[in-house]
Amino acid sequence: MSQEVDWHEIELLVKNISQKITKSSRTFSSITTLSRGGLIPARLIADQLGIKKIYVDKNSISANSLFVDDIFDTGNTFNKIIKRVDIPSKFVYVTLYARRGKKYPEQLVYAKQTDDDEYVVFPWDKLEFERSQK
Repeated sequence: MSQEVDWHEIELLVKNISQKITKSSRTFSSITTLSRGGLIPARLIADQLGIKKIYVDKNSISANSLFVDDIFDTGNTFNKIIKRVDIPSKFVYVTLYARRGKKYPEQLVYAKQTDDDEYVVFPWDKLEFERSQK
């Protein structure tokens, strides 16, 4: 089973997460993301926040750079990324969705929790998901 997310929902989630970041006391000089999953949300959030620099697949990450991903699921990506951050306690990890029932790190800011354990299919990974089902 899967849960498909459409572009309208993405736009609402981006606006939601951008408002959360704006209300926080933090400002960011850039956004850092991964090419698989986070690139499109990173671009949309950068537009909302007026951030011009987006770094992709960096080995070293500044805590002054907002990290963007599409979903916090198993926590594996977060655990890999946090090891690359210069000041982990000041790091902010933003996702559109957070998997319900998981333990979230304090650095996580998300727009919405998933309804259940279904795989979330974003508009940018529909073809990849369809191929995986064959």
